Amino acid sequence: MTKSLVLFLCFLFSIQFCLAQKTIVTGVLKDTTSKMAVENAVVALLSTKDSSLVDFTRTRPDGSYQLTKTPAGNYILMVMHPMFADYVENIEIKQSATEIAPIAVTGKLKLLEAIVLKSGSPMRVKGDTTIYTADSFKVSANANVEELLKKMPGFQVDKDGTIKNMGVAVEKVLVDGEEFFGDDPGMAVKNLRADAVKEVQVFDKKSDQSEFTGIDDGKTQKTINLKLKEDKKTGYFGKVDLSGGLLKDKEDRYNNNILFSTFKGKRKLSAFVLNGNTGQDGLSWDDSNKYGSENENVSMSIDDDGMTMYQWRGGGSDDEPYVNTENGFIRNINAGVQYSNKWNDKQTLNFSPKFNSQDYHNTQNSYTKTTINPDTVYNERSIANSHINRNNVKISGTYDVKLDSNNTIKFTARANIYHTESETITASERKDINEALMNSSDIKSNTNIDKQSYSGNVLFKHKFKKARRTFSFSTDYNLLNSDGTNFLDAEYQTFIPGLPATPSIDRLIETDKQTQSVIAKAIYTEPLGKKYSLELSHELTLNSGTNNQNSFNYSAVSQKYDEQVDSLTNDFKQNILQNKPAVKISYSFKKIKFNFGSGVGITHFNLLDRTFDKEYIRNYTNFFPSASFTYSYKANHSFRVNYNGYNRQPTINQLQPLRNNNDEFNQYLGNPDLKPSFTNSLNISHNSYNFLKDIWTYQGLNGSITSNAITSARTYTNGKTITQPINTDGNVNVNFWGGVGSKIKKIDTRINLNLNAGYNRYANMINGSLSHSNNLNTGIGTWINKSKEKKYDVSISDNYTYNRSKSIQDAPATSYSENQLSGDVTIYYKKVWSIQTDYKMYYRQKLDKNSQDLNNNMWNAKLQRTLKKDEYTIYFKVRDILNQNIGIDRNFYENVYTEQRNDRLKRYFLLGFQWNFKNKGAAAK
Repeated sequence: MTKSLVLFLCFLFSIQFCLAQKTIVTGVLKDTTSKMAVENAVVALLSTKDSSLVDFTRTRPDGSYQLTKTPAGNYILMVMHPMFADYVENIEIKQSATEIAPIAVTGKLKLLEAIVLKSGSPMRVKGDTTIYTADSFKVSANANVEELLKKMPGFQVDKDGTIKNMGVAVEKVLVDGEEFFGDDPGMAVKNLRADAVKEVQVFDKKSDQSEFTGIDDGKTQKTINLKLKEDKKTGYFGKVDLSGGLLKDKEDRYNNNILFSTFKGKRKLSAFVLNGNTGQDGLSWDDSNKYGSENENVSMSIDDDGMTMYQWRGGGSDDEPYVNTENGFIRNINAGVQYSNKWNDKQTLNFSPKFNSQDYHNTQNSYTKTTINPDTVYNERSIANSHINRNNVKISGTYDVKLDSNNTIKFTARANIYHTESETITASERKDINEALMNSSDIKSNTNIDKQSYSGNVLFKHKFKKARRTFSFSTDYNLLNSDGTNFLDAEYQTFIPGLPATPSIDRLIETDKQTQSVIAKAIYTEPLGKKYSLELSHELTLNSGTNNQNSFNYSAVSQKYDEQVDSLTNDFKQNILQNKPAVKISYSFKKIKFNFGSGVGITHFNLLDRTFDKEYIRNYTNFFPSASFTYSYKANHSFRVNYNGYNRQPTINQLQPLRNNNDEFNQYLGNPDLKPSFTNSLNISHNSYNFLKDIWTYQGLNGSITSNAITSARTYTNGKTITQPINTDGNVNVNFWGGVGSKIKKIDTRINLNLNAGYNRYANMINGSLSHSNNLNTGIGTWINKSKEKKYDVSISDNYTYNRSKSIQDAPATSYSENQLSGDVTIYYKKVWSIQTDYKMYYRQKLDKNSQDLNNNMWNAKLQRTLKKDEYTIYFKVRDILNQNIGIDRNFYENVYTEQRNDRLKRYFLLGFQWNFKNKGAAAK
């Protein structure tokens, strides 16, 4: 009896013990978007050993839940609901009652928009990065990356090679996160194969300072990163493309390109050689911003046919001659090597030498209309024949070292050495409003220029233990040497009664110019809580330069250039010292980021005219306010506002009180009294992409007002023009751009629409009176594309622009419109044959009733056959079938209208062979 009682009591005790091990688990569920309670969701606990069900319940109307049959231990918590994404978390249940922290679940529709579209989707968003799966967009055999981008929603590739995403120009193209032949976007997209790319990642790259400190400064660059396929990183690939013309009585056209890349892990080696005479180049000639030459203005663009256009503009005898290789006739050789490697994730080396040689010929006919007042107009017509021969060697390298987890140092060095020889023969006539001849000139100029540009940068960065507390120090050095000789032979005639004859010129002009700058900058950042940060900085800049020009007339007695022209000889020196302390406050929390601050620039000018021993000393104080605001209200939707105040220092050519009369009837005079200009600039932009509806939109508005703008004062007397830079107020510039694109799924067709408008107001002096010119331009463009893999690809586009210019002196406004209608068709036959053709119709409205419309048509075609699984390609190309290629450029600036017509390469034929090779390694896993 006693034994039975003991057993019974033990049994009751064990039941009580087991019941005591059960705990109560409680919690609540909410929707991440609406913050509302989620009802009828299943909340389950699974065993961590075999995932078997231990307990479950459903949420109440207020989102709360309670589990009462759960022993203490480790479990898998799972939340399920038909309208929400599953939620899974490992939790620990203790002896006492356990309260789970509130759980936020994401709606499936929201998840589709922000993270994944659907299984096998070609696009997705990860954070602030839009990712395109390359193989989801079908392109022709052996296509390059540029052709791939044209297929992707939100991308726009203009004829000149400009790449835009969501209406914003792409400034950088990286390959696996590293630069490819510098940061020229054209090199990677033109020369990398599309089938080597796994993903195209698009994002707004933050500034190096922002990435380092973790504090958003509002400065971004639209960037593309081409992520290569794994099997392309461990082998080689390249292209050999040889083509030549088929003409007997004309100089044959030819293009020969060799490209080779070999990747092994983080080591990348690429090389190229380009040679031809059709204008195809593929590389920028000069990167003046990188090489510290602020006085040069160079731009580069590449069109759909691989033709590259460079524009060089200069105002002095030692400046580079104007070149636009879209016009004229050119033979070129380009070669370069790119090497990059990373060791132990601590050392990164990037090295790239390049060589470029050009031989260029062009004939340019120009018409210039200068309106001085309603009764005084200069009409000038000229013809210029130019021959330019130049070669260039450019070397750049970076070495980045991670000293430890908190310290890094980066070294950057660049060199640019080039030689230019040019000859230009110009004949011009200037007439008045009644077409009466005022003067004429015949000028022959032979110029030799040697330039050397060197730059270096050292950047040290240190992170403290406290997050967002950082210190960085950088120093830059830039040097530009320029030596030039110019032989000028000019004949002038004056036809205005009563004016003396203008003497002819036979002159030698020698220039020795050097500019250099040293910049040191220190930045310290300090967190002010979780949301705010403080940035303190100080920048010290020293710009110095010398410009020594000597002019000598030819002596018939000595038969040498030894008669010095004192009025055209000058030795000038400048030193500009600027101290710029600055402070900035930044805020970042969830969807909102903003910052504001200001710097103070204390500038000291010390200008010395060593020829006349005259010194000009100036002191200026400027404020440099800045602010930015970013609101990312949902995935891939953002609204941004940026404001900046900045100044522009006058160049040494503008400051030197030296008269340039290389053209006696168009003279230029420097102004040592120039002040720095100051610009207030505001930029507003909005970008959005709806993945489910496949619709993208963008809008942008930019406005600026410049005080003390460096414009010009022009004096017109008896057919002669004298121009001098001056400071003026009242200069305004406003631009708007916007667009929308979508895919019409019912007919499987993509359509884009874009709009743009611009207005600018320039203030200048004409014969001592203040004048304002007002220019307006608007445009609308459409693009439609429909394609079927290995069947056809058809695109149609139309771009219309309207231009209007009005000045105070000219009562009626001058206006004209232009339109470009384009079609591009590719048809495939049996997968190995294809014919490609593109057609463009250009319309340029006449300016007045006495002129004619300037219209032409461009039609190109290409037939090709691929062999051996697209490894080899044979093609026949005809460019400008209708033989109507013309080069016309029209421009308004202040009170001057200019129209230029250039030689253009017309109809030619090419028969070519292309070998696209790659390693035969195993496919990527």
